[in-house]
Amino acid sequence: MGLLATLAKNLDTLLGPGVMLVFPLYASMLAIESSTSEEDQQWLTYWVLYSFITLFELSFWKVLQWIPFWPYLKLLFCMWLVLPGINGAAYVYANIARKYVNVGGRVSSKYPEGQRKVLQMMSLDARKSVERYIEKYGPEAFDRVVKAAEKEANRK
Repeated sequence: MGLLATLAKNLDTLLGPGVMLVFPLYASMLAIESSTSEEDQQWLTYWVLYSFITLFELSFWKVLQWIPFWPYLKLLFCMWLVLPGINGAAYVYANIARKYVNVGGRVSSKYPEGQRKVLQMMSLDARKSVERYIEKYGPEAFDRVVKAAEKEANRK
């Protein structure tokens, strides 16, 4: 029973580096090479959250040393953030961070002024969809859609 007790007592030390650093590092490198923005969002958000956790630990280490289960809570939280299929970091971004951080005002300068104005009025999700539409069908197709919407709005 001594070996099992030692393993249980040091579970955070044994699993922590792999769960909190090695796997996220590897997955981040894969995300850099992939073409999907969802993976980028997942891993960028993970590293931001991990940085916040680290800053929290550095700031409150005197208090945290009196909480014996803190390392296990941190391990469980980080596991939730990184486990494939759960993607807790992306969930935190979509449901918490996005509400408090205003990144909606930035639109790429590659679009003409008129299109930038339209894109700035959209939510981030809508803007991503429109940007994919423009990449697929071209800026002229987007101009036609905007003009059709303006005509429809003027009729009412």
